[in-house]
Amino acid sequence: MSTVTIIREGETCQVRCINPGKVRKLAKSLPDSDTLKQLSDIFQILSDPNRLRVLYCLARDEVCVCDLSATLGMSMSAVSHQLRLLRALRLVKSRRDGRIVHYSLADDHVAKLMEMGLRHERE
Repeated sequence: MSTVTIIREGETCQVRCINPGKVRKLAKSLPDSDTLKQLSDIFQILSDPNRLRVLYCLARDEVCVCDLSATLGMSMSAVSHQLRLLRALRLVKSRRDGRIVHYSLADDHVAKLMEMGLRHERE
């Protein structure tokens, strides 16, 4: 079965004309494959609404699993699973206080990603 792609006028160049200087400049500026893979992994992780809800809460305050579970209406096991995935990509960090583990965003970049995404969606 073949796939037919319909390209609307204005979506592609009418003539094939390559600007070698621009191509070299863009090619040199591309991040390496490992970096792009890691970025892709982050965006994949961010594609889940439950993980975004967790990150949204953590952008507002340091929170333990029990409080996240109650806030989000998810089981503690489900919240722990989401936090484990987020920690693996260094999006969240944990801090132990006796028998309680508190979670927070790993750094301000994660909060900015959330903020920019929400701002974009609201426009």
